[in-house]
Amino acid sequence: MTRSRPLVPPLVVCLDGPAGSGKSTVAKQLAQELGWAHLDTGAMYRAVTWQALQRRIPFTDGAAVAALAEVARVELDPASGRVTIDGDDVTAPIRTQGVDAGVSVVAAIGEVRTVMRRHQRAFAARFGKIVAEGRDMGTRVFPDAVLKVFLIATVEERARRRVAELRGKGAGVDPVAVRGALVERDRQDASRDVDPLRPADDAVEVDTTGRTPAQVVAQILALVTSRVLPSETT
Repeated sequence: MTRSRPLVPPLVVCLDGPAGSGKSTVAKQLAQELGWAHLDTGAMYRAVTWQALQRRIPFTDGAAVAALAEVARVELDPASGRVTIDGDDVTAPIRTQGVDAGVSVVAAIGEVRTVMRRHQRAFAARFGKIVAEGRDMGTRVFPDAVLKVFLIATVEERARRRVAELRGKGAGVDPVAVRGALVERDRQDASRDVDPLRPADDAVEVDTTGRTPAQVVAQILALVTSRVLPSETT
């Protein structure tokens, strides 16, 4: 009888935090510095939200949205950041205001989160070493992560970033409305019954207000190298 080789758990660095705190930018750059795969879990929920909109499935019909998520093939390319769902490239469409308005509702559906959690853990098992960004990475999806970071920034800073992002895409923007949407998103994420947004008990809080992504990445990279053997990072 042959013995099966023990499974090696993936190495995971978690970046959690509210919208506009810098998760995506920092996670991408950190993953590049480490040579690890980047898991954008927010993109997964956005892809399901986009498809629900296309199919005119009401966000209030949790069972229908969960059924959609169950069969959908959401693929993330860790190198290019390209996002597809059932073969459709939705990299740009999932960043529109329409998806912004619905993704918190979709993400609050417990059955959807269960499905997404399986996909996220499968991604980690596939790539072995990942930087995962989201809102419940450290508290729920990867509780044994080697490092958990909770990014914060002032509402004013986060709204400024979001306005700049939308204007960069040529969208007309009302800064007051953008700020209000962020505050509402914070409320929804922190108050939902299932996996609410909060820092893990052992998370390191990092304030990104007034700092460049490179500065934040350097701080987190130092934390990673203090916890992971050099031979493990490559």
